[in-house]
Amino acid sequence: MDTEALMAVEGIKRPDHVRPGETFKSVTKKVLDPLEMKLPTWGLILFFISNSLLLLLLGLLGYLFWEGTGIWGLNNPVGWGYAIVNFVFWVGIGHAGTLISAVLFLFRQKWRTAINRFAEAMTIFAVICALIFPGVHVGRQWLLYWVFPIPNSMGMWPNFKSPLLWDVFAVSTYFTVSLMFWFVGLVPDLATVRDTTKSKIKQFIYGALAMGWRGANRHWQHYERAYLILAALATPLVLSVHSIVSFDFAVSQLPGWHTTIFPPYFVAGAIFSGFAMVVSLMVIARQVFNMKSLIRMHHLENMNKIILCTGMLVGYAYGMEFFMAWYSGNEYESFAFINRASGPYAWAYWIMISCNVISPQFFWFKQFRRSIPVMFIISIFVNIGMWFERFVITVTSLHRDFLPSSWDYFKPTWVDICTFLGTFGLFFTLFLLFLRFLPMIAIAEVKMGMPDADPHKGGDH
Repeated sequence: MDTEALMAVEGIKRPDHVRPGETFKSVTKKVLDPLEMKLPTWGLILFFISNSLLLLLLGLLGYLFWEGTGIWGLNNPVGWGYAIVNFVFWVGIGHAGTLISAVLFLFRQKWRTAINRFAEAMTIFAVICALIFPGVHVGRQWLLYWVFPIPNSMGMWPNFKSPLLWDVFAVSTYFTVSLMFWFVGLVPDLATVRDTTKSKIKQFIYGALAMGWRGANRHWQHYERAYLILAALATPLVLSVHSIVSFDFAVSQLPGWHTTIFPPYFVAGAIFSGFAMVVSLMVIARQVFNMKSLIRMHHLENMNKIILCTGMLVGYAYGMEFFMAWYSGNEYESFAFINRASGPYAWAYWIMISCNVISPQFFWFKQFRRSIPVMFIISIFVNIGMWFERFVITVTSLHRDFLPSSWDYFKPTWVDICTFLGTFGLFFTLFLLFLRFLPMIAIAEVKMGMPDADPHKGGDH
């Protein structure tokens, strides 16, 4: 007996993914209204702020190209600073989209339909923010093309043994597949926008993007096949991309980095921070655009359960790092972790522990898992904690290495801090444009899970 039949026999009510009473027409209207409404004042203010931060980012990147990496707070032992911290942070944020969309789709989890479009968009924009930093932290940006295996007359070929090159291939592949996956899922909804909008210009643009979609049986067959193939391609990337990013650290001989737990630890942390960012954005959009009938409380509760689970995995990884440092009997390894918890950067370490390990524990209680203010605050804390985790891994392992004579304290400059803030400007500019011009919820997928889509509704046939 399948799950649905078993639940029917036992009298268990499956939570509705759409509020009862919603119809195909009402779902379409509710999702497309933000695309047709006049831009409110608060929207203009938010767009102005995010654009200002984006211009700040572009200005600082130009300043960096002119002056060089000396404007950052890097010193002799700390050769990797905010650039790598921010890169790993944004790549991690971009993992939840693929997990929600691809993995949950393959496992036929219908609760993903209300949140997958948010997550996919967030993935694309976060990876764009991340891709800035590998290109600028090398210091000679005009030679960036050397990392690509293109023929050239100088015989300059990339070092294929370098994990930094693996990053280029892994993140580029991840971005390409995620973008295709997102676009394919958008096609039926773009056709819906084309058919409902009154503007001739919008009809032309959305019609071109919809690629002649008419909802024919053959179109749906091709769509489902393409979506399934891309989901199958994207699923391994969830594990592979952040594993490869962790190899940047793990292949070194530096205490604090040289550990085999990094790949699963980074993957769990990426899913952890990605889901927290999705919750942060969804809670706001749900309230602002009145999407409570489509983004139900049990959707958010399921997300919070995953945050709790991955938070426990991250906490376990923190404990295992200390255990392995002790068990190895290596005094340098032991010192690296004791220094993290009690050295000059102890404040960053304990912020990380408080945000990543302690704050998600509130989700053990149902009243907190279903409380909008609580989940919003905890999701913000998780993202703060995950940034500090990247900071702790990168900086605290470098600032005190094998030679006490070379020890130094890393202090970020105003350029470091403002560049990081500027990436949020890029992220939110793209995200606000997405909310303005594209359906924020997958209309076609939501409708598939509604009772009206059941051909046997109303009786047995």
